[in-house]
Amino acid sequence: MSISPIKVAIAGVGNCASSLLQGIEYYRNNPDEDLGLMHRELGGFGPDDIEIVAAFDIDVRKVGRPLHEAIFAPPNNTKTIWNDVPSYGVTVQMGPVLDGVADHMKDYHPDRTFVPAETDPVDVASVLRASGAEILLNYMPVGSEEAARFYAEASLATGASFINCMPVFIVSDPQFAARFTEAGIPVVGDDVKAQLGATILHRTLAKLFSDRGVKVKRTYQLNTGGNTDFLNMLERARLSSKKISKTSAVQSQFNEPLDPDNIHIGPSDYVPWQDDNKICFLRIEGEGFGGVPLEIEARLSVEDSPNSAGVVIDAIRLCRIARDRGEAGPLYPVSAYFMKHPPVQTPDSSARRMIEDFIAGERRASEPVKAGKNGHSTP
Repeated sequence: MSISPIKVAIAGVGNCASSLLQGIEYYRNNPDEDLGLMHRELGGFGPDDIEIVAAFDIDVRKVGRPLHEAIFAPPNNTKTIWNDVPSYGVTVQMGPVLDGVADHMKDYHPDRTFVPAETDPVDVASVLRASGAEILLNYMPVGSEEAARFYAEASLATGASFINCMPVFIVSDPQFAARFTEAGIPVVGDDVKAQLGATILHRTLAKLFSDRGVKVKRTYQLNTGGNTDFLNMLERARLSSKKISKTSAVQSQFNEPLDPDNIHIGPSDYVPWQDDNKICFLRIEGEGFGGVPLEIEARLSVEDSPNSAGVVIDAIRLCRIARDRGEAGPLYPVSAYFMKHPPVQTPDSSARRMIEDFIAGERRASEPVKAGKNGHSTP
């Protein structure tokens, strides 16, 4: 039985979009390869069933260019997975700048930062309708509150599902969630949790401490990187939602949340030569049996954008399955497993089980999940 492709539009043609498209072609050209995938086939859909039908950006080196060329244009600097990306027949169109470019970024070399095109933005909703997009991926820079809400409104206006990969609270906002539910649109968010990144590692270790009866006294997670995301986040005013998102993802693993003075999680600095490589320094201090101290330190080095793509490629397919089943509103287990700030925080093992039940048709992904102690769900 043939299935129709999943038509996806992208807002923000940066490193994450580049890794996603390269990954789609990598797996299309290696049909027996499942390395790095949580699901090679998911509900009848493979990675190569994802079709990009529209793309929006604001950079002069991307706007007006074919998408398969724009994903390699500066300031993108992620590692190349697959360099022979074919033409999709999609031209990158100008989106609204709004708050998508931090003022300080103009002080850096053009190859490291955004260079806005002097072009009027297109009517995004009209482009989405004309393209037939079923899903809109939001890859706006951290701190782009207005831009994220603009693209969420475009999804609501056109019926396209919204997958919010950045830390502005849309899907986890009760008012937006209610509007998407009323409109009959399944959505996933907020703030993508990498396949094996700093947040999932920190959550896993925090849960291990908690489950084994070790009381965590204090913890930090310090991250450095050299992509535009880290450069953008040098403006600390843009970090409010990001810090809340990352911190709540870890706090939710403790039986009792830590005092704010005893937990520090967030981007720490921009190191240009790291490019898209992200390095995390993580420390947890606790007390075990009889109050005896216990400490753990870890260092994680990972290419940031492919780490994101490994998650989004599943989120897209799960979102399409939910659309085909007539579901609406936040997809709770999908958001909990793949996002840092979902509507309801759920232990990762529980969220994964709920996703597998959803794939098997044994539960609805939009079925409300009861929040338990400290925000945990009870599946």
